[in-house]
Amino acid sequence: MKPIPLAFALLVFAVPAQANSRFERSLSHLDPTTRLEQICAVETMARVTKDSNPYKPDRAVIYALSKPKVAGDTITGDGGAFRSKGKWYRYSFVCKATPDHMKVSTFTYKIGNPIAESQWESYGLYR
Repeated sequence: MKPIPLAFALLVFAVPAQANSRFERSLSHLDPTTRLEQICAVETMARVTKDSNPYKPDRAVIYALSKPKVAGDTITGDGGAFRSKGKWYRYSFVCKATPDHMKVSTFTYKIGNPIAESQWESYGLYR
């Protein structure tokens, strides 16, 4: 699995209409599984930011601590990580996409414990 390019996240949160169209064009060049991973990572940041909690993620890696399971249009995992205010937090999720894997249709998540900074390097996480 490939990490989500920061450019994808910036496109989504920058200028909504124009950014979303560039994001969708970029997604269309990816294979379906990578596309599913990317939209679910971006959805993580959007949902956690929008929901009532103290976190404002600027990065999400759905496979940071363990490999998620892909079944058709759905990806599930309990080893995702997102970064908020310079710290990483574990999360689990279920993300279902449209058949073309261009949009998320349903998404649920649960935020877990902070990830100790001493473990970041072993998971490929950074400040």
